[in-house]
Amino acid sequence: MHDIRAIRDNPAAFDAALARRGITGMSARVLALDEGRRARILAAETATAEQNRASREVGAARAAGDDAAFERLRALVADKKAEVARLTEEARIEDQRLADLLATIPNLPAPDVPEGADETGNVEIRRWGSPRALSFAPREHFDLPAARGMDFATAAKLSGSRFAVLTGAVARLHRALAQFMLDLHTSEHGLTEAITPVLVRSEMMFGTGQLPKFGEDSYQTTNGWWLIPTAEVTLTNFVNGETLDEAALPRRHVAHTVCFRSEAGSAGRDTTGMLRQHQFEKVEMVSVTTPDCSEEEHLRMTRCAETVLERLGLPYRTVVLCAGDMGAGARRTHDIEVWLPGQNRYREISSVSTCGDYQARRMNARFRPAAGGKPEFVHTLNGSGLAVGRTLIAVLENGQEEDGSVTLPEALRPWLGGRGRIDATGALV
Repeated sequence: MHDIRAIRDNPAAFDAALARRGITGMSARVLALDEGRRARILAAETATAEQNRASREVGAARAAGDDAAFERLRALVADKKAEVARLTEEARIEDQRLADLLATIPNLPAPDVPEGADETGNVEIRRWGSPRALSFAPREHFDLPAARGMDFATAAKLSGSRFAVLTGAVARLHRALAQFMLDLHTSEHGLTEAITPVLVRSEMMFGTGQLPKFGEDSYQTTNGWWLIPTAEVTLTNFVNGETLDEAALPRRHVAHTVCFRSEAGSAGRDTTGMLRQHQFEKVEMVSVTTPDCSEEEHLRMTRCAETVLERLGLPYRTVVLCAGDMGAGARRTHDIEVWLPGQNRYREISSVSTCGDYQARRMNARFRPAAGGKPEFVHTLNGSGLAVGRTLIAVLENGQEEDGSVTLPEALRPWLGGRGRIDATGALV
């Protein structure tokens, strides 16, 4: 959500920032609604003053026995009362129209975000690790003999396309990955673990920006709850409507949840395997901090996600998204892309975003500065640490051997009973 006063004060800067996202002429639409709303409020206040003045004069006319003036003033009071009611309702409607428009406008990119209309404008900032030189043609995860516990046929029978059933070793590996990530983030990165609902109210989806514009990307139950697309929704909304002491910041949480996405905009993309699913699991990180610390926190969260991949020995690259490729709520986003030998390319496994006060304004989440003064909006950040299913894919593909077995990362052995390989029969050994 945007500050209407900032748009009034500098509409040209507002339009210039949105133009980097391919959106033009927005300040004129916003200010037209704002001016209409303010004109009606002023007119209602003027009519109220006239009504009050006439009400006082009614009594004086009655006391003076001036029947004609009494009747004229009484009629004027009634007219002004009706006018105030009409103008107030018109102002309310205009105010709602303005709020509805502001709620659909994406965040303004940070000044240092690269220019670009799509992913071709993204800029790589670093790489870690080197892809293995394989002496055989690499297979994708769904073709690996070791991954025979990945069952898409049964999932399709149960639920349709874009679902997976995991059994045996791959199910154990999936669980181990989630536990490894949680333990790393809580024991070394200082995040506080949380278990949250996966069903939320509409207000919570609005708070983090999934509503109203992106409702088609999520699932809603018949009684109005929404299935979360990510634990960003629940963890960020911990501070919805709250005013925190500055000393209580930053707040850093991590949660492992099932997530649900309709994938409405991905028809025909990644339909084979479990790269893009309607139901998946993710370890999500969220930070709530002060404006002065949010840039540093963004770098810190990016390192938290990168560390997971480094501990697993998975080559990756980190890119900063260009203005045209960022999500609507983000001010700046770092995408971390892991190497998948089966596709011979890097694929996104984490997005770490700083949102500034964009979500905080929607949630009315503030903090009291330690130095005194009025409460200010907090800054919010979120990032995958990591998507568990995609990490499973990366572990399988990067650890594959010519005989169809998979060598697993050493870091996972404590969560796998000391075992470090899935053989070609799909057994954990």
